[in-house]
Amino acid sequence: MPTGVTVAIEREQVRVNGPKGELAERIPRDMQVKQDGEQLLVTRPTDRGEHRALHGLTRSLVANMIQGVTAGYEKRLEIQGVGYRAQLKGSNLELAVGYSHTIPITAPQGIEFEVPQPTRIVVKGISKQLVGETAALIRKQRPPEPYKGKGIRYEGEHVPRKVGKRA
Repeated sequence: MPTGVTVAIEREQVRVNGPKGELAERIPRDMQVKQDGEQLLVTRPTDRGEHRALHGLTRSLVANMIQGVTAGYEKRLEIQGVGYRAQLKGSNLELAVGYSHTIPITAPQGIEFEVPQPTRIVVKGISKQLVGETAALIRKQRPPEPYKGKGIRYEGEHVPRKVGKRA
């Protein structure tokens, strides 16, 4: 476990406190989480398929919380299209993506937006789930279309292109 991180294990909940904030997650009743020095151990009661799946899920959730409170998470989006742009209005985001009006997106608690260029958006936060969910919400406002490729996409995302009509 990284320095500066404290973990509180309760009956069905794990709380992780770190330099960037605090996260709490409910864990399945069957899983046992124990702190052994600098390590967290997740154990399962049996080798049944459902317990093996919950074991992996619990381990991943705890590991993501620890990474979130130490390094944090970010998702990068890019906007393509003539006249498509994003700008910050306070801590919220405003998208101009080809509609007759701009689309305001309010930042959920624990999420912050950055707009290094009008065609780039960075979503940052300590909760991996919330960062991904917010980035998906932004992308959903104008998903990339297959003919011209216009829209909002994740950085590095490949959009399969179609040929279109032939005259």
